[in-house]
Amino acid sequence: MRLLLDENLSESVAERIAADFPGVVHVRREIGTGAADSLIWEYAKRTAAAIVTLDEDFQSLSIVRGSPPKVIWIDAHNPRSEQVARLLIDRRERLQAFLADEDSSLLVLSLPRRG
Repeated sequence: MRLLLDENLSESVAERIAADFPGVVHVRREIGTGAADSLIWEYAKRTAAAIVTLDEDFQSLSIVRGSPPKVIWIDAHNPRSEQVARLLIDRRERLQAFLADEDSSLLVLSLPRRG
């Protein structure tokens, strides 16, 4: 399963994690700028991608609708791209287990709050 990075994440995150997550794509390149959450949801579902986001709306959609698609919600306020990339790389095994688990629809990864 590939990762689809939401628009609220920098495209540089995709570049930083591409070696660890082959096939990672960004919403802006796949759908365009300003895509509605419903369009992103349907695109991810249709292409078997897991949505990686900072957006709590996708967390809520995941709880209500379940999967597919799977949602990886990064619980952080205004994180730097390097932090997000490092978090995903450092949690790679956990992400792979989540993606392989047919019963899981939401994974929450937290970054420490910046002072």
